[in-house]
Amino acid sequence: MDERIKTTFEQISAEQELKDRTRLFLERKTHGFTRYQTVPYKKLIAAAACLFLLLTGTYWLYFIPTAEISIDINPSIELGVNRFDRVVSVNARNEDGKELADSLSIKYMDYEGAVRQIMEDQGIAAMLSGDEVMAVTVIGEEGGQCKRMLSRLESCTADRRNAHCYFAESEEAEKAREMGLTCGKYRAFLELQALDPDVKPEDIQGLTMREIRDWIRRLSPEGERTDREESSGYGYHGTGNGGHGRRNGRNGHGFGQR
Repeated sequence: MDERIKTTFEQISAEQELKDRTRLFLERKTHGFTRYQTVPYKKLIAAAACLFLLLTGTYWLYFIPTAEISIDINPSIELGVNRFDRVVSVNARNEDGKELADSLSIKYMDYEGAVRQIMEDQGIAAMLSGDEVMAVTVIGEEGGQCKRMLSRLESCTADRRNAHCYFAESEEAEKAREMGLTCGKYRAFLELQALDPDVKPEDIQGLTMREIRDWIRRLSPEGERTDREESSGYGYHGTGNGGHGRRNGRNGHGFGQR
């Protein structure tokens, strides 16, 4: 009996020794249980910070416009373009522009494809075929992206003799907005005001670009008309309707009747 009890206690002692050795082995391999527990929290915090910086950096790179395209024909809309040449915003500048913007699906498209889609819109195409004038203005910092954009848009509109492209710095665009005008209409307004100082910005807000050009033509001395229009880049075509009265926000070509 004593021998069996002794043997049993020896087995228990051996098992406990094995457990202690196993515990020491695992601690050496894992550098201690307590230390192991604290490391994941630090890693999670660092990973979360990196993810936040990545997301905010991506947003700044992709969704912040670095240039704009102002399109005036009445409708008037402005496209915000990011550094990757994608349209990230579409803003209407008048009621007809809102109607046009609502009918388009151009957000996140390449800006050249977006401008082509606008020109191919049924209402816009009918206006261009009817000899209306379209002004396409690239707005931003001179050179770099804007220079490339202007070149591509000139090629894009080359087959439309009454669509014309320009560049404007952001300061000019801001002055236009202060007057409630888009860039294309602002330039035409300055030319018109030089001929008639009594003209106000609100006098042309509801007019098409063709109506504004007709108004300028009527006030211009016949010998200076061609030179002025060529220097401003419009390349005036046709006789137009000769009128410059308001049309209650409509352009008389059935826009919005699509």
